[in-house]
Amino acid sequence: MSRVGIAGFGQTKFSEDDSKIESVLLKTTKNLLDSTSNLSQKDIDAVLVSTNNNSKYLSAILSEMTSIQPKISHSIESLCNSGTNAIVAAYSYIVSGLAEVVLISGAERYDSPGQILEWDNLRGEFKHPIFWASIFSKSYKRKYSISDEDLALVSVKNHKQSIHNPFAISQKAVSIDDVLNSKKLTEDLRLLECSRPCTGGASILLASENSCNTFTDNPVWITGIGQKTTSASFTKIPSFDTMESTRQAAHSAFQMSKQKPTDIDVMEIHDAFAVCEPMALDSMGFSTSGKGIELVKEAYFSENYKISPRGGLIGSGHPLGATGIAQTIEITQQLQSQAEKRQVDNAKVGLVHNMSAASTSSTVLVLEK
Repeated sequence: MSRVGIAGFGQTKFSEDDSKIESVLLKTTKNLLDSTSNLSQKDIDAVLVSTNNNSKYLSAILSEMTSIQPKISHSIESLCNSGTNAIVAAYSYIVSGLAEVVLISGAERYDSPGQILEWDNLRGEFKHPIFWASIFSKSYKRKYSISDEDLALVSVKNHKQSIHNPFAISQKAVSIDDVLNSKKLTEDLRLLECSRPCTGGASILLASENSCNTFTDNPVWITGIGQKTTSASFTKIPSFDTMESTRQAAHSAFQMSKQKPTDIDVMEIHDAFAVCEPMALDSMGFSTSGKGIELVKEAYFSENYKISPRGGLIGSGHPLGATGIAQTIEITQQLQSQAEKRQVDNAKVGLVHNMSAASTSSTVLVLEK
């Protein structure tokens, strides 16, 4: 089977501006086209748009705005892990032979419609993500005797790292006291423990092995893919202190790539809320149950950028359709030794963890030089 590589990428700065989603998609795609050697519009076989604003004909609109006439064109929506779902779809088109080169562009506005699952009546009044995050936080802290100060360190670490990410919405450090004294949204969740919806875009170019070397002399290969949906309804989650879909997705990705957690040099974790980072580390096998917070502490105090070097979702911002793509771009830059002040030494194998809702659906990607 031919390998599939990442041949180019482009981003916009995540912000709170009022740009139309079409404008964000155009800007991030233009950044990719301008920065990718030897790439012309006629080389692109497929255009996929990742967004929760799926009421528009956005993939065709983006194709027209950029003078691309693809064989395949459509949008992909899967709440917060729309971006990696689109990457997996692009990978599938290439390995099946339906396309050679696929452009994936993700974008969202600060007022994204994907924040509340209105249909899930089983949640009662607790439809907003802050409620499942609060239950996760309470359950995880109570089961493993983790303090509020410990959990606050996730936000402190990721805000610190986002300072060196020019595309991040946050460009300032916060302290543990800042986090603990920020507005209480629930008894177990504070404002600075949350990621922020924002306006932003990210684009990535996938290509077959035959085509990839035309556009880059430093490709990064997708060697492992895992996706798992366990439910949609919050009440069907088997545990509030583990992430079952993440566990299964990681297992599949490691099997496909023939790698294991100890082989991963750098990773992007979907920290929609602070508790998600240690829970995901536990669930993917980087730590034993309840010990993910120790990895967070180690990374912070040693100033090692191995975990979410761009600042995670908490520091970078969370434009839903763009997030998984931006995470994948970060790992690509790390493996290409292009991450500047965020660079992890000698990074050869990286991982992306992207999930939806209360970890009812997860995607895990393994990337290699």
